[in-house]
Amino acid sequence: MDQKTALVTGASRGIGKAVALKLAQMDFKVIINYSSSENEAKKVLEEIESFGGCGRLACFDVTDRQACKEEFDKITKTEERLDVLVHNAGIRKDGLAVRMKDKDWDRVIDVNLTAFFNLVKPSVKLMLKNKWGRIIGISSTSGQAGVPGQINYSASKAGLIGAVKSLSKEIGVRNITVNALSPGFIETEMTQSLDMEKIIETIPMQRFGTVTEVASVAGFLCSNEASYVTGQVIGVNGGIY
Repeated sequence: MDQKTALVTGASRGIGKAVALKLAQMDFKVIINYSSSENEAKKVLEEIESFGGCGRLACFDVTDRQACKEEFDKITKTEERLDVLVHNAGIRKDGLAVRMKDKDWDRVIDVNLTAFFNLVKPSVKLMLKNKWGRIIGISSTSGQAGVPGQINYSASKAGLIGAVKSLSKEIGVRNITVNALSPGFIETEMTQSLDMEKIIETIPMQRFGTVTEVASVAGFLCSNEASYVTGQVIGVNGGIY
């Protein structure tokens, strides 16, 4: 009953998968959220269980408030607690602003930003009961510097930073920290279509980062050692910003 529980959204691959594995290694029970990649999610759970970790799968759309409510009802009954929320689920639908479809703006904002609110509201209620909590929003350097062709993505990630800073001031007194991780160019499926050689020239460390490097920082923020770190935007970007 003393084992802490973490919910990681978009945890079937990429950064989300790496964070889920890291938290499981830190003895959290990890709730692996996914919306469609069931086989990949099962593999994450199998890997966690292979080293003695504990977790379960949770298939739901983070933009669906009713689905979020049903999942948190399950958490309340099954785990009886939630100690960590990592909102990693995110999508890109790039395009110049004058050509961007309304649905592409709406979908990116819904998944990357509105879903954070959908998850935070019930998460905080559970964390308040234990007087301990860690909330992390996975933002991006795009949300800090802006990127041409990513007005929707940059806006969603900038909005996430604002939400993190505001929430941290609301609940800091309750021993709940709220921070944003801001990865730069990380080797994931999302970046495979980019011109890596050209981009590397702009990165001071002259390479893309790895999901493990991002997960390591997330692990620190979820630990007791990070108890005085809140309202911060922590870059994992090789010095690009």
